[in-house]
Amino acid sequence: MKRTIKKTGMILGIVLLTAQLTSCGKKEITSKVAEKTVKETVIVKEEILREPVVFITGIDEGTNKFYKSARSYFLNKKYEVVDHAFSLQEIITWLNKNHDGNKYGEIHIVSHSNPWRGLSLETIIKGDRTTKESLRKVMTQGTLPGLNNVISTKTKIVFHSCGLGKNTELMKTLKDAFVTDVVPNVIASPYYNVFGGEFSDHYLAKPYYGFYPTAHSPGNVDLSKEFARTYSEEKDIDWYDALNNKAERYIGDPYTFKFNVAVKWEFDYTNSDDAMPNFKLKEEIMDWIAEDELLSKEMNAYNIPLEKFRWRALKKGNTLTIKGKTVVVCILKPLIKPYGDLEHIKPDTDNLRLYASN
Repeated sequence: MKRTIKKTGMILGIVLLTAQLTSCGKKEITSKVAEKTVKETVIVKEEILREPVVFITGIDEGTNKFYKSARSYFLNKKYEVVDHAFSLQEIITWLNKNHDGNKYGEIHIVSHSNPWRGLSLETIIKGDRTTKESLRKVMTQGTLPGLNNVISTKTKIVFHSCGLGKNTELMKTLKDAFVTDVVPNVIASPYYNVFGGEFSDHYLAKPYYGFYPTAHSPGNVDLSKEFARTYSEEKDIDWYDALNNKAERYIGDPYTFKFNVAVKWEFDYTNSDDAMPNFKLKEEIMDWIAEDELLSKEMNAYNIPLEKFRWRALKKGNTLTIKGKTVVVCILKPLIKPYGDLEHIKPDTDNLRLYASN
């Protein structure tokens, strides 16, 4: 062994001497010491997310098949569908109770909505419709349960609610309602969601609005002229034709449906120093509303002219009730691909042109 060491030392000495003689006259010899690097293998466990779950939050009325069609659409996609969860309270409770250890991947919530009344989805059981104000109220009172640690940063909470993507304040409040140790990703489209169409099971459509007082329709000719004035930049829609069309006759064909928006106020004059007003004309009611700071502020938020409502004033004892109702005429223009075959644009929740995220 000693010999081996000595021989090795001699060979090393010769190598060093040779290196010195061939180093272009350098006087210093640099020796590099190889350092042994220990590589550690880190095994990252991929997060397994639960399959999508869908909440159908209402029951259809009349000929409207929104909820039934949405249910069929998601069942065909093999998603788990939960019926008869009519409030956020029931949805959150179900998510907490049915958590199986894997975080939820996609949570879909189907609910009617419009820009004036928020979601038809209740905040708590038998509570108010979900608006920014009503939701913040139950959260502050503590009557809305909190969501357990059942979602991850990859979870998507998708609301299939018409126009909700434009209501940024409500979307922010919904985000707060679902927050856990992570901040949820709440997604909704600014367009209308249409399920069960003749040409597509699910597509999006751009809305255009007109109004008239309940039971006082001006007729489609005058309505079409009003739409043309309001939306003068839109050149691709024949407004009169669209007003007479109740469904898509071909892919992308604009059509019309109607719904009501109502307001109601009650004023108690029992201990008031003011005399109860006596209205004879609807114009007097509108003037009275316009002169009241709180009422005019509320109506301005609707962005519907006062004259588009049918106003009534009712007296009972010391209580004055003011009611107003308008018919909203909504023309929908389905979104279609700008090129290729005539097709609806696929409602892709990752497409930021189609969906907003908060």
